[in-house]
Amino acid sequence: MLEILRDRAARHPKWTLVLVTLAALLPFLAKPFNIDDPLFIWAAKQIQAHPGDPYGFNVEWGYREFPMSRVTENPPLACYYIALAAGILGWGEAGLHFVFLLPAIAVILGTYRLARRLCRSPGLASLITLFTPVFLVSAMTVMCDMLMLAFWIWALALWIEGMEQKIFAPLIWSGVLASFAIVTKYYGVCLVPLLAAHGLIFNRRAGRWMLPLLLPLATVCIYQLATSSLYGSGLFGAAAHYASFAKEHYGFSKVSAGLIGLTFTGGCVATAVFFAPLLWRPSTTVISTVTILAIVFFFLASNALQKYPSIQAPSRPWAELQMVFWALGGISVLALAAAGLWRRPDASSWLLALWVWGTFLFATLVNWTVNGRSILPLAPAVAILVARRLELRESVRLGTQAVRLAFGAVIALLVVSADVSFANAVWNVSDQVSTKYSQSPGAHWFQGHWGFQYYLQEFGWSPVDFKSSPLASGDIVAVPSNNTNLLPPSPQKSKLLDTFTANRFAVAATMDQSIGAGFYSSVWGPLPFAFGRPAPEQVMVYELKSPTVATPENPK
Repeated sequence: MLEILRDRAARHPKWTLVLVTLAALLPFLAKPFNIDDPLFIWAAKQIQAHPGDPYGFNVEWGYREFPMSRVTENPPLACYYIALAAGILGWGEAGLHFVFLLPAIAVILGTYRLARRLCRSPGLASLITLFTPVFLVSAMTVMCDMLMLAFWIWALALWIEGMEQKIFAPLIWSGVLASFAIVTKYYGVCLVPLLAAHGLIFNRRAGRWMLPLLLPLATVCIYQLATSSLYGSGLFGAAAHYASFAKEHYGFSKVSAGLIGLTFTGGCVATAVFFAPLLWRPSTTVISTVTILAIVFFFLASNALQKYPSIQAPSRPWAELQMVFWALGGISVLALAAAGLWRRPDASSWLLALWVWGTFLFATLVNWTVNGRSILPLAPAVAILVARRLELRESVRLGTQAVRLAFGAVIALLVVSADVSFANAVWNVSDQVSTKYSQSPGAHWFQGHWGFQYYLQEFGWSPVDFKSSPLASGDIVAVPSNNTNLLPPSPQKSKLLDTFTANRFAVAATMDQSIGAGFYSSVWGPLPFAFGRPAPEQVMVYELKSPTVATPENPK
């Protein structure tokens, strides 16, 4: 039976990859919306009403209400995609997550097509990409990251095909897809120098092949002018300014940021890291280097954790150990790109190395926070590098490779299950609050964002604007514990009515300050995910005795 399945998979590799992708993701379709999902959904609803003005509304996302054009740090193509899908399937979680399976499948098939040009095991490269934690978690959001990566990977695949076959049409299509990537997520602009570098190395001179790169550059200019006309300033430039401002406000030292970047890189592509022992020849030099790095990273991790006082004392040694392990994995990933370039310094090796290093440097040193969403673009490149490296180790049996892949898949599925459990707990506690207090006298307010904000607003509650909300005696205010932009009411001017709790049924967490998990922002924790017992989601419900509550300008 196994031989029959293996034979069919070999004869139909693309369909096999599609089926495996669906099998990995379909169980999580009912995941509630969480983190930044609401921003994309609200913009999509605006698009249905006003297609030419995607950000022409206000949203409370911070301590007060702001124009959406100032809040969002992403271009709107993913929101248009959601608006189109919702017009057909509605706004339910399962329907929208289902349509976002299409970009995920496109990434896997695009990885296969690109890997066919770069290695002899494109199926393995595609499966390693699929079963990285960052891929599975990102595939279960309705944010822009997976859609951007789909455009990215196909732009690269068509670019290389056009170069190698000396056909101009694929280069044009690559430029078109690069343009789509840019208006899906601003990081897509990095495709332009990446494609240009590959072309210069491959052709060793400038030429007509550079013309398609004018398409994404023109897209940036048009987008900047259009958004400047709509919102008073170009949103591409505004996003760059925000990244600089926020990094200065939240930023860590370069040493700590580098360590956290290595930790996120190793953890996000954990499946590739598990192949590392097969990729490097064991020697005294390697063992000594790893030992020295482990000692150094333990010291650095201990210092970095001082920035996270919310990590509970019993969890700190375990968090340090996880940081060191994944940081060593991150070093292995970066070294893998260097080793490929050292052995074969051709255009393909340069492409993979610049792809990996560029993404790492952006996520670590340029973006305002290290997060899994910024690491995601390097996952296919790392998977291809692993497949290329294994070609040099012909003694490694397929069974050994399968065991490593299976172990990585288990870790990745545990991580995405943890993220789904987090979202479920947020929805659960929101439902508890609404069920008990929505019919109580007085106005109903809440603090915090993410899925908690989305669902309480769906239940008819209003977000607190600390500048203008007309809070009054007798009003109800719900305040979650694991959220952002929180200022609970003063005990002297409020009464705690209730505390609601929803447990997470997982052995890991993607966002939990108590154990150091911060997949969506390293401000939350130094690990992309942390194994341990996640803290439950809690919401405190207060009744105001006075209309005065704490504000950012006037804390009580």
